[in-house]
Amino acid sequence: MNELISRPRRNRRTESLRSLLRETQLAPADFILPLFLCPGTNKVEPIGSLPGVNRYSCDRLIEKIKSSVATGVKAFALFPAIETSKKDPTAREASNPDGLLPQSIAKIKSAVPEALLITDVAMDPYSSDGHDGLVKDGKILNDESLEILASMALTQARAGADIVAPSDMMDGRVAYLRRALDAEGFQDVGILAYTAKYASAFYGPFRDALDSAPKHGDKKTYQMDPANRREALREAQLDAAEGADMLMVKPALAYLDIISDLKQNTHLPIAAYQVSGEYAMIKAAAERGWLNERAAFVESLTSIKRAGADVILSYFADTLFE
Repeated sequence: MNELISRPRRNRRTESLRSLLRETQLAPADFILPLFLCPGTNKVEPIGSLPGVNRYSCDRLIEKIKSSVATGVKAFALFPAIETSKKDPTAREASNPDGLLPQSIAKIKSAVPEALLITDVAMDPYSSDGHDGLVKDGKILNDESLEILASMALTQARAGADIVAPSDMMDGRVAYLRRALDAEGFQDVGILAYTAKYASAFYGPFRDALDSAPKHGDKKTYQMDPANRREALREAQLDAAEGADMLMVKPALAYLDIISDLKQNTHLPIAAYQVSGEYAMIKAAAERGWLNERAAFVESLTSIKRAGADVILSYFADTLFE
């Protein structure tokens, strides 16, 4: 008989042993649930390319947040679907204190004060061009966009946002926002920087949800090239030096190496966004009976946490803990 001394399978023998020795655990406090806002009242609008995900009017969104808080998920990223008539080249609606997002932030905070609200800072939901920065003669203007982004962030902070999350990928925007927030006394409002946001093919369903796809061109002059790895470290060093409180990698599953790199090279918390396309692929395959939906999304989320993410944005967040 083969006299083996080391038998790793002993530690896998029962579920009790496996759970006792599990290296990576998922908990409600690890998650941020992305939510989509729409104008009106008593509205729940299904998003065709995101099965199980809806756009909510503020009153119904508050119900959704309350049910999520009951599962232990208390952090929410808010994305507004703006009416086309309110979009223009300079995204003026983004700075309107009476707009959909600021008014909803105030109402949510009043109804569910324990909810942590994270707001997106980028022009694309409000821009008639569908780009994250100001467009002139077909080019995205970096420095001219920063003032618009700062005005947007201040409007969100005044409404009660806990954390602003610049997703625009303009150079220098973290420092610009930090100075603007501090100058108005919002030193406690955090910045979750979309540090390594790649020009990914996995964003399609999200753009359907907000009707925010570019009307011309693409986003490759400001979002990162998917082929690049070291560049993410440069972006991380800059965002950290400019005052970011957390760094994000987006998407997550195709960029686990980037999550790991940032985790090993900074002391800031690392967030990762399991984006709409990643969610939609699992849902579509599950609907066809090709895989077990829950097993697949738990495995995918575990891989993101195992790679080094401290925080995960996922449309599965509340489902995970039902």
